[in-house]
Amino acid sequence: MAAENKMGAMPEGRLVVTMSFPIMLSMLVQALYNIVDSAFVARISEDALTAVSLAFPVQLMMIAVATGAGVGVNALLSRRLGQKKQAEADAVAANGIFLSICFWLIFAVLGLLFGRWFIALFTDVPAVIEMGTSYITVVTVASCGVFLLFVAERLMQATGNTVYHMVTQLIGAVLNCILDPIMIFGLFGFPALGTTGAALATVLSQITAMSIGFFINVRFNHDVHIRLRGFRPDGKIIREIVQIGLPAAVQQSLLSVLTIGLNRILMPFSQTAVGFYGVYYKLQNFLFMPVYGLNNALIPMVGYNFGAKNRRRIERILRCALLLALGIMAAGTVLFELLPVPLLRLFDASDAMLAIGVPAIRIISWSFCMAGVSVILCGCMQGLGRGSESLAVALLRQLIVVLPAAVLLSRISLTAVWFAFPLAEAVGLICAFLLFRRIRHRLLDSLS
Repeated sequence: MAAENKMGAMPEGRLVVTMSFPIMLSMLVQALYNIVDSAFVARISEDALTAVSLAFPVQLMMIAVATGAGVGVNALLSRRLGQKKQAEADAVAANGIFLSICFWLIFAVLGLLFGRWFIALFTDVPAVIEMGTSYITVVTVASCGVFLLFVAERLMQATGNTVYHMVTQLIGAVLNCILDPIMIFGLFGFPALGTTGAALATVLSQITAMSIGFFINVRFNHDVHIRLRGFRPDGKIIREIVQIGLPAAVQQSLLSVLTIGLNRILMPFSQTAVGFYGVYYKLQNFLFMPVYGLNNALIPMVGYNFGAKNRRRIERILRCALLLALGIMAAGTVLFELLPVPLLRLFDASDAMLAIGVPAIRIISWSFCMAGVSVILCGCMQGLGRGSESLAVALLRQLIVVLPAAVLLSRISLTAVWFAFPLAEAVGLICAFLLFRRIRHRLLDSLS
């Protein structure tokens, strides 16, 4: 008889820590290399930092779509494993890979055709347009690393092999940190490529990590078998992946919409304000990524135990995840309140950027703990297959409340704009709590 998967047998507190810690650590490193990337670009010029900041929503959109596909594969695969349906689990893996390749090709074409047009929406500075266009072109055409890396990692997460996931992320992050200064500034005889070099360093690191991820899955992940020989797309499985993952993709893409909207709101104040928001987002990621890592670990844990009809384990796992998320966000709030100047100095911030950024960071940090609770409740809802409710919370947090509030507050002052963030998180938290309570009553009360 096959041994029980640890998601159904290991003590809940230990399970949350052992599954989430490797993902959290790897995503911390991922956020760190985003910070390093922007820190190097900032040393070229403020125009270069602005160009990368304007291109960043395109990267966020690719990550959103890749996340959606990954969440769909993750939740569906873990559920099939919990139901002991091995053949169906293997089919989910193969169709997830196929879907990710399709998304890569779509973004490659869009990047080639519309990259320059997108940057020109926000600025008429020729240098910013050129640097932003070259950056977008590279990261979209070579985006196979993004899409296939995400699905490779989700195959590991869905089977509880989060240490392997950490290995791939660490390799990609470390490689990016090494390649960035070499390709940006032209070290060791390599030509100085500026922002194009930053983009090349990113995609080469992603492709390397993706290759290692698939090697690990084929060689060491024995809970799922990747078989592409004779593969034919299964419309039913693809629809299920999309149905589960679409809310997560839309939810993640809201970050891109939010960034685009805020760039439009901030540009009339100054180009420095846009540059600051790009810097802030990278700093925020360093705090939020561990919580998103915890959320990514939570989805298969909840999905597996929901498939196994074990209510008690789901509730204990959720409790542990909430406490851990609150601890992380409370520590982040203290850090951002006390050290805004040193954080901004990492990016060679000018006096003008400090004048904008210090009050902004302190105001936005009020929202961190509320956001942490909302993210974990949404992750639990996704694990239970209720992605639409999770999407509703995200829409409130990252679009419906924050952008209209930012527009209205911008009429008062630039500093007032930042109060839109804690306002939106408060509304999102209330909504997340009410929706989760209803889902718990409908889906969990009848389980043992």
